[in-house]
Parts: sequence; structure tokens; C-alpha cells
Amino acid sequence: MTELFIDDMRKELDNKSVTSSDLFNEARDKALKYQDEYNSFVTIMDKKEEMDSNTKLSGIPYGLKDNISTKGILTTGSSNILKDYIPVYDATVYRKLKEAGAVLVGKTVLDELAMGGTGTTGHTGIVRNPWDKDRMIGGSSSGSASSVALGIVPFSIGSDTGDSIRKPASYGGVVGFKPTYGRVSRYGLFAFASSLDTVGVIARSTRDISYVMDIIKGHDDRDMTSLPDDNILYSDNINNEIKGKKLFYIKEALENKSGNKELEQIIDNFYKTIDKAREIGFIIDEVSIDKELLETIYPAYNVISCAEATSNNSNLTGICFGNRIDGKDINDIMMKTRTEGFSELIKRRFVIGSYVLQKENQDKLFLNACRVRRLIVDRFNELFKEYDGYILPSTERIAPRFNEASDKLGDDYLILGNHLIIGNFGGYPSISIPSGFVNNMPVGISITGRAKEDYLVLNMANKLEEVLGYKGQVSKSE
Repeated sequence: MTELFIDDMRKELDNKSVTSSDLFNEARDKALKYQDEYNSFVTIMDKKEEMDSNTKLSGIPYGLKDNISTKGILTTGSSNILKDYIPVYDATVYRKLKEAGAVLVGKTVLDELAMGGTGTTGHTGIVRNPWDKDRMIGGSSSGSASSVALGIVPFSIGSDTGDSIRKPASYGGVVGFKPTYGRVSRYGLFAFASSLDTVGVIARSTRDISYVMDIIKGHDDRDMTSLPDDNILYSDNINNEIKGKKLFYIKEALENKSGNKELEQIIDNFYKTIDKAREIGFIIDEVSIDKELLETIYPAYNVISCAEATSNNSNLTGICFGNRIDGKDINDIMMKTRTEGFSELIKRRFVIGSYVLQKENQDKLFLNACRVRRLIVDRFNELFKEYDGYILPSTERIAPRFNEASDKLGDDYLILGNHLIIGNFGGYPSISIPSGFVNNMPVGISITGRAKEDYLVLNMANKLEEVLGYKGQVSKSE
């Protein structure tokens, strides 16, 4: 039952064919069944939360990324430094879902403190891809993606700082949506890079994404970056006519001089996808963008995100909260706590962040990266005056095997492997939907649109999803 769409689950609940407790127990049983094999959850709830409500999501089970505060429920950020942390307040997104009657099944595993794209750095172990246990699901919203792909829950909440919802969604054959920056409150989200962080949704259809977004979006007085509500029900606009909507794709992102057969198949899948998009009324053009500008995306992101992460996580000292290692004085306590509490990846990012924020390096490194970001956003804002969005393959590869993991990308992958970051740089709404299979693994395509036009991005993705025929996928593990 939990592998159904929200509409079908809602119908069964309203007909009293099943109860909310039945759905929770089924989801919990599946979570426990798959936990040892796939490691989707840090915490699996023992009992169903009770909240009377009359919304589309009332009684529907879901997963919540473990970097989102839940009062009285362990919230670790998948880091040893917070392995025993229990918040004293609820994040706004969690509160809204609870008030809507949605039922939390568990807190999902992420890359430590959401800094990573592999699903391998969480303190409880690696998250495996439900389509092939020898492969990654990606990250950082690893458990959120795998819990949906396994059919445990119909949707999970994640966070996206560079591609952390959309990439694991693509690797898992499901749908991942990063809303406009500020569309969903970040109050209660553990901050990674505050100018890029966005709370979003992973589900098995664009329509289900719209139902969840209708509940969680809106202004929040506790988050000064949150936007006024757009007063649009996305679910009511999901089927709007898209004939004549204009998209572009980036010529330079699809250049493949490496002879990589897998990449060739991904690009071939993309061209077949845009042929279908044109058949239903989209106008799609090829656009050329300065390659040197596109190649600055990843280094600029690296500098900005590491700098902001260093600042945001300076409170993780073991003094105020978190796991504390004893020492002879306060400085010794902080040194030992941070040394033992963080993985090597996190410490490396903090070193980079500290370096670029040093007074003598700020202008050359941090502020220059911010200037580059502005150049990129200006270029895309100019294109968005003519086009409603851009479309590209979501990733440059299928989910990699664990022994293929690398922090580095070759020149042939530099643009296609990092274009999703543009959505975070500009605060644009961006979605990944499944578009087929390569070597028996799911691949996806992404649509990124103008800021504040979340309803249109969901509408365009839904229309394309209908003709592609891959929505509602549950992995073969189910």
C-alpha cells in the first residue's frame, strides 16, 4: 500500500479500506525489513504520532531528513558530534506536516551534516542504491531518496545545497524537487551553506510533490529569508496547458569527446526525451554559453559552500550541545571534540572554508567566487527573459559503484556533472524526473525555471512525466 501514489492512498483512507495506523505499521515494517540492507534511516519511529487533520496528507506516512529538527526525537545530522542530540523545538517544515496530519515514519540518513554527494559519510554507515546494492544512491539526501525508491514511504523531505535532492532522486529513479530559495522555511534545518540551502521533496510523481509543497510552502516569521506565500495551489495548476512553453539546453554541457559509452547513452536518452517534449508542445532550443564561465560553477560553489559551512558549524564545539570529549580546559575540549567528532571530509571542508575567509584571502578567493556566482546568475536571468526554463540530463553518469567514488571530476564531466548547482546559485526552482534506464540503472532529466515560478516548473515536469512513462517507479527490491 505504501508504494501507491498519495491520491490512491487518500482514496483508501477515505473509503476506510485502510487506517492511518495500517499505513504507518506497513511503512515501519518495511523500514525495519530493509534497514540492514540499505540503511535508509537513522531513527525509525516506534509509534504513530497522533494529529487530527483533514488535508490531502492526513494519515500519509513520510520520511524526514535527519538534519531537520524534531522536538524530542533524535536528530543527528548523521554526524558523530551530534549522535545523541535531541532538539527542544520543531522545524517549521516538520510542524506544518504534523499539523496537516502526515505521519512521520523515521529520520533519514544523510551525508554527514549534508556535506557530500555519495551517501557514504553518515555516522551510521553507507546508504545503498535500491536498484543495485553495489552502487551509491548519491547524497546528501540519501536516505530520503532510498526510502521512496524502496516503496517504504510515498514521499520524504530532504535539503538541497548543490544537487542534494535532485541527484539522489535521479540515481534512485524517483522525482526530486528543489523549490525557489525561501519558498519553504529553513527554520530548524541544520545550516550548511545558508545562501544555497533549500528544503524540498522527493516522491514518486510530480503530482505528489505538488501536494506536499502546498502544505509546506509559505512565509515564516522565524526565517527572515522565507518568501511571502505565492497563494497558488500547485496541485491545481499541475495540468495547465504547456503548449508553447520554451526551454533551452546548453550545448557545451552535452559535448562528449571522451568516448565514454555510458555518457553517450545518457545523452541519447536526453535527445529522445526532448523529442517527446516537442511532440506535446514544448519549444526547445540549443543555446551556447561561454564554456569558461560554465567551468567556474564547481570551484565557485566549493569556495562559497565551504566558507559558509565553516561559519555555520562553528557552534559545534561540545560546549553548548552535542557530543563532548573531555579535556584539560575549554580550548582543549573544543579541539578534541571537533577533531574526534568530524570525519576527514568535513574537516577538509572546514580547513578550506577557514582559509578562504582569512582576511588576506577573502577578496581573492571568497569575494571572487561570489562575483563569479553573480556572473552566472546574470547570464541565466538574461536567458530566462526569453525562456521558461532549461532542460538537461540530471547527472553525467548512472549511480556509481562504491569503488568508483571520487571527489574529482574529469574535464568531460565538469559542466554536465555540476549544472544543477545553477539552481542553488540563482535560487531557481529545479526538478529531476526519471527518463529511462542506462545499463539497467535509472537516469533522469532536470528542468530548472525562473525564481518564484515553482508552479510552472512542476506543471512542465508533470506534462513531460506523463509521456515518458516512468513515474511511480519502485525499485526491484520491492
